[in-house]
Amino acid sequence: MEQSEIKDQRSELIGTVVQQLPSGLYHVDVDGRRVTAHIGGGSERNFVRVLVGDQVVIELTPRDLTRGRIVRKL
Repeated sequence: MEQSEIKDQRSELIGTVVQQLPSGLYHVDVDGRRVTAHIGGGSERNFVRVLVGDQVVIELTPRDLTRGRIVRKL
C-alpha cells in the first residue's frame, strides 16, 4: 500500500484530554473510548500546550485504534 493510500484512510475525531502521561503522551476520551495520543510534529514546533480538559482533534489509523496523534487543539 502506498503512503498516499494510508494517509487517505486516516480518520480525524474530536476528543477530550483526560490524563497527561510521561514522555509527551496523553489519554484522550473519544466517544467513551480511551485513546493514547502524542502531539503531532507541527504542534511541537510551535509549542502548543495541551492540558487536561482541552478539546482536541486526533488522527487515527485503521491499523491501531488505541493510539493516535493530536493534530490540533480546539
